[in-house]
Amino acid sequence: MPTPRSKQVCLQATPYYHCISRCVRRAYLCGKDHVSDRSYEHRRGWIEKRLLFLSQIFCIDICAYAVMSNHCHLVLHINHAQALKLNDEEVVNRWHKVCKGTLITQQFALGNQIDGDLLPTLKQTISIYRNRLFSVSWFMRLLNEPIARMANAEDECTGRFWEGRFVSQALLNESALAACMAYVDLNPVRAGIVDIPEKSEFTSIRRRIKALLQGKEDEQIMPFSDKAKSKRSETLPFNLDDYLKLVDFTGKTMKNRQVNVIDSALPGILSRLNISSSNWYQLTTKFEDYFKGPVGNSVALSDFCRLQNRMRRPNIAVSKQLFG
Repeated sequence: MPTPRSKQVCLQATPYYHCISRCVRRAYLCGKDHVSDRSYEHRRGWIEKRLLFLSQIFCIDICAYAVMSNHCHLVLHINHAQALKLNDEEVVNRWHKVCKGTLITQQFALGNQIDGDLLPTLKQTISIYRNRLFSVSWFMRLLNEPIARMANAEDECTGRFWEGRFVSQALLNESALAACMAYVDLNPVRAGIVDIPEKSEFTSIRRRIKALLQGKEDEQIMPFSDKAKSKRSETLPFNLDDYLKLVDFTGKTMKNRQVNVIDSALPGILSRLNISSSNWYQLTTKFEDYFKGPVGNSVALSDFCRLQNRMRRPNIAVSKQLFG
């Protein structure tokens, strides 16, 4: 039986989540349809543009993403504190950039005086909008629905475009976060589309490398702890150079299919995360095969289940095997 959304997202346990959306049709989401010989590559740009646009409106940061031929991967960070700091005007203005709102909120946004009898309704609506601004479900809804409408219009058809609701996984500790980010960033390398990460179009790793070469920070994706400007209160718990070395090392390992690597060749970040080279290889090549729910070590899984009042710990055996 599927796990309810209320059991998949728990901000007390973690703000990091891995989300996956898959296309339902034979015709690829963004790739080339080998039957009709028609290319849909331009749709990858639709998704990336929409994703980066929403990241500037929602209180949700993009840690990693990869837009593939028939699915897309996202690693998201829910910035609950940012949502709470927004004043009422900021909440309404942000929401109106993606939805019309109500007549009352439209009048409020224009600066018109709201009658006393309507104030409670306005406050309640703003509270709902504030909660939506850090909701993964609303973020994915407003990402996927416009893409489906555009694709249907282009194909001159109706019906489902996406397979169903997106898949969501809680990433409960730094090891799970690093493994999932690398898994997402290396999707094109693992699929054999490119041989090195910096050639991976429509991925976060390419944006990060491009920004680094230009000597600036990409403000549309979540920065690492050593590259954040003062205005960014939330950062990823890694060093950018360490992470890039880790992704490069992992990509070469995948290319050469060299599972066991001598300790001196391992990036230092793996030692800090306490993951062996063989376990890291398994995590970054078969992450979705091993984990169908929350991901983390046994301690993090136990804490997550306790907060969710769950009797059973999912993925506990494979977590002990891979995370120690």
